[in-house]
Amino acid sequence: MPCTPRKARILLKEKKAKRIGYEPFIIQLCYPTGEATQPIGIGIDTGAKQIGIAITSQKNVLVKGEISLRQDIRENLIQRHTYRRSRRYRNTRYRKARFLNRKKPEGWLPPSLQARIEAHFFWIDKFCSFVPNPNLSIEVGKFDPAKRINPSIQGVDYQQGQTYGFYEERYFVFTRDSYTCQVCKQKHKILRTHHLLYTSMGGTNRADNLVTVCTDCHTAENHQPGGILFQWMKAKKKTKQYKEPPFMNSLRKRIFVKYPHAEIVYGSATTPRRKELGLEKTHYNDAIAISGIEQIQQNKQEWFEIRQFRKKKRSLQEATPRKGRKEPNRTAKRNAKNTPRSHGFSLNDRVAAFGKKGWITGFCNGGCYVKDIVGNYITKPGKNYKQISFKEIQPFSHNNNWQFAIHPTA
Repeated sequence: MPCTPRKARILLKEKKAKRIGYEPFIIQLCYPTGEATQPIGIGIDTGAKQIGIAITSQKNVLVKGEISLRQDIRENLIQRHTYRRSRRYRNTRYRKARFLNRKKPEGWLPPSLQARIEAHFFWIDKFCSFVPNPNLSIEVGKFDPAKRINPSIQGVDYQQGQTYGFYEERYFVFTRDSYTCQVCKQKHKILRTHHLLYTSMGGTNRADNLVTVCTDCHTAENHQPGGILFQWMKAKKKTKQYKEPPFMNSLRKRIFVKYPHAEIVYGSATTPRRKELGLEKTHYNDAIAISGIEQIQQNKQEWFEIRQFRKKKRSLQEATPRKGRKEPNRTAKRNAKNTPRSHGFSLNDRVAAFGKKGWITGFCNGGCYVKDIVGNYITKPGKNYKQISFKEIQPFSHNNNWQFAIHPTA
């Protein structure tokens, strides 16, 4: 059960308790006690990018915070695929495609979705292990992406889509735009389809991300800053992305199986409950409302933030050789691509530099790179370079793959 920091220090000093975890700080008593516990509720606000977590007891909010999930897995897999495909094309003979070993197991999900689902389960189980017999409440979402695009969709329309009856996607785009260039507004020209948001930046090849542009406007010069197409695209709004609803639908089904005894809550009930408690719109405040607390008498004036840190780069090859190298790098090894530790420091160690705290994200000759929880570099005052000497940093703690920070409540 929760206790004050003063009581925890006394118990540790008298050897009546032992430490189990640093962040959050957890102790365990070393002597038997009675079964004097109080009801505790844990609220989980699931999401595709952030998870809101709150632990409440009676009228008190004990812990609240947010966990940021990784959003770079898809880009890393595409980059690895590009490196491997390029290397195999250069160094191996052509191998005929095989399809007998390409069947995916039942329940398979893309790695980007699977990693976020496993992160949800990991942190739910982690916080449930901190307190005895908690009442777990989880908010899930049920979405219909097709109805968000077309509210009047029904029946067989789900199988046909908006491009049904067209030979290709681009002919639908041409028809939608009346065979008119959307930059110069002229007809009777050779037309092309242009991505509003490039696929390398997360865009799709669907019709809602394509627009009609003529060949006179669709040039390399117009793509550069100052060009007509660049200025036109900059003024346009980004197209709506529907990546989160399918993920939330997949997560909801797996939560039903993983936590059959948990209380399932939907957003339509969370919002009015949060307003009754007088809380602003944040992920951790939603989690407080989800936890089932009826009245707030004591609310902590701080919240925690947890972010996952990627320690290793598993690509065998580099996209471009290092600066100054005259010959191809034929001696590079997998374990030498990233330096895991140097001068007594390791990747993701929490350090203090120039009055700020951050985490080591990389090493260089005689120094390292330090970023804060948001991802901004911590630099030396008055200097433009990002490197910090080992003599100018002070070790704070050794971390695993997760970064933990505490912020005051705004």
